[in-house]
Amino acid sequence: MLPSQEASKIYHDNYMRNSRAIGVLWAIFTICFAIINVVVFIQPYWIGDSVNTSYAGYFGLFHYCMGEGSSNRELHCRGTFSDLSSIPSGAFKAAFFFVLLSMVLILSCIACMALFFFCNTATVYKTCAWMQLLCAVCLVFGCIIFPAGWDAEVVQDLCGEESGKYTLGNCSVRWAYILAIIGILDALILSFLAFVLGNRQSDFLQDEVKADNKDFAVSRIEIRDTKDPRFGVQRFH
Repeated sequence: MLPSQEASKIYHDNYMRNSRAIGVLWAIFTICFAIINVVVFIQPYWIGDSVNTSYAGYFGLFHYCMGEGSSNRELHCRGTFSDLSSIPSGAFKAAFFFVLLSMVLILSCIACMALFFFCNTATVYKTCAWMQLLCAVCLVFGCIIFPAGWDAEVVQDLCGEESGKYTLGNCSVRWAYILAIIGILDALILSFLAFVLGNRQSDFLQDEVKADNKDFAVSRIEIRDTKDPRFGVQRFH
């Protein structure tokens, strides 16, 4: 084997080993992010009561619970995934749509990982990267639009008359909203990593093809030289 071929093989083996390890980590964190996205979508703890509210309650994208009167323990809940008419605000419905779309995109991204066994690796990485980037954009829209619904009557009943669009009044932001914001950063990082892995795969394949062509050309020249009488005594007998 030619020295250049040996060096190319060593580089190829090291690159593939490191690439697989990073790719596995990327896939694991993508699955973790998908779980976060599902939790953010389902859980109703986007905003809720505080010490300044007269009774308990909390709101999510499509489900909310409210206490009655002075009771802080018994909550009456409304809203289901299949009944969007119970969502108290048009802004909540828009945020519901964008977060749902982000969840569909990241679950589709996980399904696309099966294509690693059938398609070009670089293409699959880039496809997943675009899905994760769109997922982050949808989450951004969801988080921005959701506070526009804080002027709904049912929200003002809990949070006070001073609550309005992008003004929460006496209520407070809950953990699901914060988790959605963290999810945006997570999706952007995963998308960037997938783009890098995809581009590295493409560049490596191009370099590998160039190296093979170069080695093939060098081999042909060496064989020609050994057979050409002008270059001395013929080495083959």
